[in-house]
Amino acid sequence: MQRYFLKSADKNALILDDEQTHHVVRVMRMRAGQRIEVVLSNQQAGVAEITAIEDTGVTLQWVLDDTTTKELLVNVTIACGLPKGDKLEWIVQKATELGASAFQPFETAWSVVKWENKKQSKKIERLQKIAQEAAEQSHRNVVPTVQPFLSSKAFLQTLKEYDVVIVAYEETAKEGQYAAFKQVVQMLKPGQNVLAIFGAEGGLSTQEVASFVQENAVVCGLGPRIMRAETAPLYVLSALSYALELN
Repeated sequence: MQRYFLKSADKNALILDDEQTHHVVRVMRMRAGQRIEVVLSNQQAGVAEITAIEDTGVTLQWVLDDTTTKELLVNVTIACGLPKGDKLEWIVQKATELGASAFQPFETAWSVVKWENKKQSKKIERLQKIAQEAAEQSHRNVVPTVQPFLSSKAFLQTLKEYDVVIVAYEETAKEGQYAAFKQVVQMLKPGQNVLAIFGAEGGLSTQEVASFVQENAVVCGLGPRIMRAETAPLYVLSALSYALELN
């Protein structure tokens, strides 16, 4: 069943925007009597029935509540250096499916990709759209937020806002030090805000890692294999899902 995120928080005023209306009528070719899943702006999910399709829009009626839990027990922000090509789009899409709560692109020393100031808002807007589509596809109750791009200095100042900060660092993995990530996962509590930091293709410099550690970040190896920039965030989210949802 198709899921749509609505701007209203009122069950009695279910309104699809123009793009959603087009998708229901022209793409899905739905008719009166068929049902869709909707999520209100207050994150309440449910099933709505199409009662009428007119030139003015689609009329919906709330049918039943959906109380199943779709979100991770912790709020995970994925912070990434800027990777090449469309890899960041891929990270946002797949990490949304795996339960990420937010994304924070930031400046890293070894990233070869640079965003022009005048194009940053367009890039963030596109990433936000990808996050919404992925949240609909995976039947999330929350659309992850894609935060504006931050300089390395500005990003460092945000670390204190989180309960737990982990840094994926390949040099730690090469040294065979895997215990830190396991210990962090075992100590997590429901509702905590977790920041997971990843470099771009070049990884993170020793100076960057040291600056994160000064802000109480935990440096973690993610097993014996070296992962690509777009793979490591998915590994972390999958591990958290297993530990918090499947055990």
